[in-house]
Amino acid sequence: MLKIENLTKRFGNNAAVDNLSIHILPGEIYGFIGHNGAGKTTTIKACCGIMQFDSGEIYIDGSSIRTQPLECKKKLAYIPDNPDLYEFLSGIKYLNFIADVYSIDKTVREARIKKYSDLFELTGDLAQPISAYSHGMKQKLAIISALLHEPKLIIMDEPFVGLDPKASHLLKQLMREHCDNGGAIFFSTHVLDVAEKLCDKVAIIRRGKLVTSGTMEEVRGNDSLEEVFLELEEGHA
Repeated sequence: MLKIENLTKRFGNNAAVDNLSIHILPGEIYGFIGHNGAGKTTTIKACCGIMQFDSGEIYIDGSSIRTQPLECKKKLAYIPDNPDLYEFLSGIKYLNFIADVYSIDKTVREARIKKYSDLFELTGDLAQPISAYSHGMKQKLAIISALLHEPKLIIMDEPFVGLDPKASHLLKQLMREHCDNGGAIFFSTHVLDVAEKLCDKVAIIRRGKLVTSGTMEEVRGNDSLEEVFLELEEGHA
């Protein structure tokens, strides 16, 4: 579903991502872990076609993000760590705008907007301007907009930041359902206990380089994911 092959992205002489390769299959929730500045967001933005990269290749369901960006973007949804939405729009106008972008039929969009807005308890706020939303409400709106076109791949950067416990629990359920239905999820997080419970596979990145990857059992062994992460950090200090 997502294949990152020898991805390299430099800023000047600094390699923010250095020859990174990760393969995510349909049905997998794949966690992406690293310290601040490790290269997680750069990788994610490259996968979404937001940021150009120097070498390597990224494939979304067999299509190249470099040469077939529109085809790739039809198949994915991106939820950033800080949702930068059109704040002059109301919530419902924003959702309808996203539905228009993906050419979603009126009846289908109405049903999906109602379903997810009810689930995230945002229905009563959709008439309000996004500028009046809290960070958590903006995050919920971004999640709902990402689900509207039923993407094959969902890419998320710190998706649980700003969400209350109930919304976080709901998002975890939706993530699992999405992958059980044949989709795939690639997400970064600093919340290691969430990653440990939720992810099928995990990759740890440090200074742009892949340190380790594999199933949760392979990476964790008999330790917790937090212990493994801290040991790897200390070992590369």
